This record gives sequence, C-alpha cells and structure tokens, in this order.
Amino acid sequence: MSAPNPHPGQPDMNEVIGRDDLLLLTLDTLRFDVAAELLAAGRLPNLARHLPNGEWERRHAPGSFTYASHQAIFAGFLPTPATPGPHPRLFASRFAGSETTAGRTFVYDTPDLVSALAAEGYRTVCVGGVGFFNKQGALGSVLPGLFQDSHWEPEFSVAAPAAFEAQIDRAEQVIAELPAERRLFLFVNVSALHQPNWFHLPGATRAAGDSRETHAAALEYVDRHIGRLFAAVSARRRCFAIVCSDHGTAYGDDGFTGHRLGHESVWTVPYAQFFLEAAT
Repeated sequence: MSAPNPHPGQPDMNEVIGRDDLLLLTLDTLRFDVAAELLAAGRLPNLARHLPNGEWERRHAPGSFTYASHQAIFAGFLPTPATPGPHPRLFASRFAGSETTAGRTFVYDTPDLVSALAAEGYRTVCVGGVGFFNKQGALGSVLPGLFQDSHWEPEFSVAAPAAFEAQIDRAEQVIAELPAERRLFLFVNVSALHQPNWFHLPGATRAAGDSRETHAAALEYVDRHIGRLFAAVSARRRCFAIVCSDHGTAYGDDGFTGHRLGHESVWTVPYAQFFLEAAT
C-alpha cells in the first residue's frame, strides 16, 4: 500500500514508471495569461475536459527560452508551482541534499530522465518542433540526441501552418509500430505557438506580423487536434500526461518583445498533469 500522499494530485511516480506509458507535451512559447483566458472563454474544449478541475496550473518556467528550459525539464526540473515551496518533484536525478526529492519522486542515477526511462525499458521517442530539435547542426542535435528515436521534418517546424497535425501523424505511426508490451515515453515539442503564428488567425497578414491574438489562434488550432494525440497515446494502455509550456513570450509587454528575457509574460506558464485512461 502506498504511503499517504502529503501533496494531493501528485501520484506516486515509483508506481507509474514501469506500469503506464508517458507523454510529455511542451506547448512551446505558450503564455499563461493567454492559455487561461481562452480556457475561461470556452475556447479550448478538448484540453478543458482533461485539465484537473478544468483549470491550468500557474507555474514558473525553469528557463526563458527553449534550449535552457528543456535541458532543465529533461533533468527532472519541470515548471515550478507559482507558490512558496519547496515543491516535491515528479522525477529527480539522485542528488545529495535535494529539498524537492520526496517519497513519491521517481529517483534515478542517470543525468537525465530520458536515459533513466530507457534503462527502465521504455522506448524513448522525440517528435521535435522548433529549431533546437531539427538535428540540422550540432546545437539542434543535443536535445533529440537524448532519445533512442527522434523525428523532425520541415513539416513540423514553426513555419508550417499544419505542423501539429504532421507531428501527430508521426506519433501515430511510431505508436502503431511499437510492440504492444513495450512501454513508451513520447515527447512532443509543439511548434505552433512559436513565432511566426500569424497564419493561424483568419484575416491576419505576414506584414502585420504576430500578436497576442494570433498566439491565441495558434492555441485554438492545437486544441482542435489534440484529442487525436491523446487517443493515440492511450490506445495501448493508461498514459500519464504532462502538458505544459516551456516559457512564454512578450508581444510588446512593457516594451519587451520575444523571450530569453526576464518578464512575467515569459516566466509564467501553464501546466497540467493527468492520466489518460486506456481506450476500451
């Protein structure tokens, strides 16, 4: 029997690992305020049905741009709850004196979560999105290089209006080819929210560029298709899903534009974790 959970909503990851499949979905560059506004307005129906209590959790990003944030995430440092801590982590490399490693934390002896899950028998798969996953140079090969199986095509990139659909197509193919008994850790970096995103808003133009409104339209695009991904990852067995942003981005907020900077619009991100029950 598991010990009492002092942190409601946090499963015992020592029971999850080895039993369930895992999905880590980063909605690259998604701002918390935009995500929360769309959810409250009923504009994210497919995500809403899975978010605990029908809400995004407000968290702080571990980095201000994709590369830094994902290096931290793959080391077990997911976005941190935006309330005073310490906050026990789901995953942690063994480290003397860690104040965020608790009884329900899955602790491993490798330097990163990806290799730890591979050691537990998982097939580790990356479906990349933004340039840090494109494998077109040394820097773009570091993060996908952590995985046993990594995928990137121009159709998955920030410049592709149907990128998320193409990423789901590839994920479905990977899942279909995996032996039924093999556990899966699937990571998908969703590029649709990242600049350029103007093409997701009807009537927007390249000349006018990106805005908070086109950012919101990109999230609605993701929501329209995310049910297909959730169905795919839960077709074999129950799947533990983490859906979050790696960082936000500024659209003229206090004079700032973009990310890799220390502004509230960049540091505050949406987060959710939940189980996707196996299809019956």
